[in-house]
Amino acid sequence: MRAIKWIATAALAVATVAAGPAAAQKQQFVNILTGGQSGVYYPLGVALSQVYAKSIPNVKATAQVTKASAENMNLLQAGRGELALALADTVSDAWKGSEAAGFPKKLDKLRGLSATYNNYVQIVANADSGIRSLADLKGKRISVGAARSGTELNARAVFKAAGITYDDLAKVEYLPFGESVELMKNRQLDATLQSAGLGVSSIRDLATSVDIVVIPVPADVIEKIGDAAYQPSKIPANTYEGQSEDIPTAAIPNFLVTHSDVPEELAYQMTKALYDNLDTLYAAHNAAKAIKLENAVKGMPVPLHPGAERYYREAGIVK
Repeated sequence: MRAIKWIATAALAVATVAAGPAAAQKQQFVNILTGGQSGVYYPLGVALSQVYAKSIPNVKATAQVTKASAENMNLLQAGRGELALALADTVSDAWKGSEAAGFPKKLDKLRGLSATYNNYVQIVANADSGIRSLADLKGKRISVGAARSGTELNARAVFKAAGITYDDLAKVEYLPFGESVELMKNRQLDATLQSAGLGVSSIRDLATSVDIVVIPVPADVIEKIGDAAYQPSKIPANTYEGQSEDIPTAAIPNFLVTHSDVPEELAYQMTKALYDNLDTLYAAHNAAKAIKLENAVKGMPVPLHPGAERYYREAGIVK
């Protein structure tokens, strides 16, 4: 009897050891590359990581703070993330290769998962700075986002179209949204340019601490940018405290991007879970309410991942 029990125990142990590696192989990691904690990318990425952890079997999902769009594309290419949020113009530059944008070589592994919401170029000045227009920025102190981030690339494009260079400014800081706001509160900066979803927490925080002016980006300046990713839009009145009128500006789409080494089935499940759980994303940030299935592939700057394409075919979005 003891011999039989020993044999059974030994067999169970062998089976457990044999199953161990197989079980471990089933777990998949989804690292979502976001941006700074005071922007929209981060809360959206956190919500998405929670959705994936709950909805996709054997997936461990995390949201990583990054310098946003440009860094995210380089990290994807290097396989250091499975999904990233990024601005349309940055994704396009990365796919084509653009030395000026920080992509000396074409990032050929990038694949599209979904369109999301629009970023709006939001230039906010202290009310007592005297800044009321783009031209008034000359000789002033401004933060333009982390160097070669999507925000900073937007700043370069808008300023160039408006006939402004960084040399025209008294001081240029390359800081995340939250740090820019703190310097403005302390009167160490006159203005900040933030490319983000409407109602971004950093500007809401600033507007409740000091009197602000939101600076318009006129349609003729947007036209001079010469990039279809930049579209005339507006920051609706009362988006921020003290902003009583609609402010014209440029809107740029954001995309969720993955890479070619992500398995097709995982990309399919990621896309499906995204659209099965939109309420969770909507609750994470008001900007996410612009995410709609019917817009999922519009303007996609890179080829769709086969897994995402399979989902969209099933949903009737891709024929």
